[in-house]
Amino acid sequence: MLCQSNEELNEYVKEAKRYTVKGKVADYIPALAKANPNDLSIAIHYPDGSCISAGDIEKKITLQSISKVISLALVLMDRGPEYVFERVGMEPTGDPFNSMIKLETLAPSKPLNPMINAGALVVTQMIKGADVEEKFERLLSFIRELADDPKITYNEEVARSEFETTYLNRSLCYFLKQHGAINGEIEELIDLYTKQCAVEMNCLDLARIGVVFAMDGIDPMSGKQIMPANVARICKTFMVTCGMYNASGEFAIKIGIPAKSGVSGGIMGAVPGRFGIGIFGPALDEKGNSIAGIKLLELLSKKYKLSMF
Repeated sequence: MLCQSNEELNEYVKEAKRYTVKGKVADYIPALAKANPNDLSIAIHYPDGSCISAGDIEKKITLQSISKVISLALVLMDRGPEYVFERVGMEPTGDPFNSMIKLETLAPSKPLNPMINAGALVVTQMIKGADVEEKFERLLSFIRELADDPKITYNEEVARSEFETTYLNRSLCYFLKQHGAINGEIEELIDLYTKQCAVEMNCLDLARIGVVFAMDGIDPMSGKQIMPANVARICKTFMVTCGMYNASGEFAIKIGIPAKSGVSGGIMGAVPGRFGIGIFGPALDEKGNSIAGIKLLELLSKKYKLSMF
């Protein structure tokens, strides 16, 4: 077991929290600018149903880019890997998550991977459903099942804030549509994508989802196979290679677990066969990752030898 008590875990949180002053919240999304940069919390969910935690774990956070892993899992189940990866690549990128440069210089109709915004937009378009409402309800139902929490919904204020200001994602969509990677109405896709990013939950829910990925798609509490093992494996591989934006290589070396971050300050970790992790620390580094959250994982990985490598 990682830590023996909440008290022990709280000591690591206190140590990592000193790094929050070096980061800043995602103020380019108006609703996220309201976050307290000093917040830091963590929950660790084990397959036997036990959970340890530290910090204000009940505070709600929006998934933001963490949702990319979950939408990818749903689309892989909807469409199959062959269909998905004909349209989105599998390669990491050293560029920022919202960059357009590789689309222009490499393959304009095929984003490099599903964890950058261009790839995530193509993946979200693939969710099956007759309209935005049906597609979002299917995704939300899947998230609720993963977290075993039927009350999970989305934050309308954050979704609206992002919808009104997401000019770069609109640009990516129009570029992708020009090259045949996206079909249909751009505003409908942006509506779906901003709602997807605005799904909110607490650290306990995030850790609960992480443990399902860690256990190859099985909910260890119920024994139900929520997603095929191969889908969970593909998602965890992307989390290792692309999950921490263009800091994924350094993260793999220093910490070495499958993880996905979001610009709300959330991090979801899935330590294979062992446990799920949910972290919230809204002060971000220059790459868009929780600065104290990464430090916290670094401390825990070093102490408890979490690296899978």
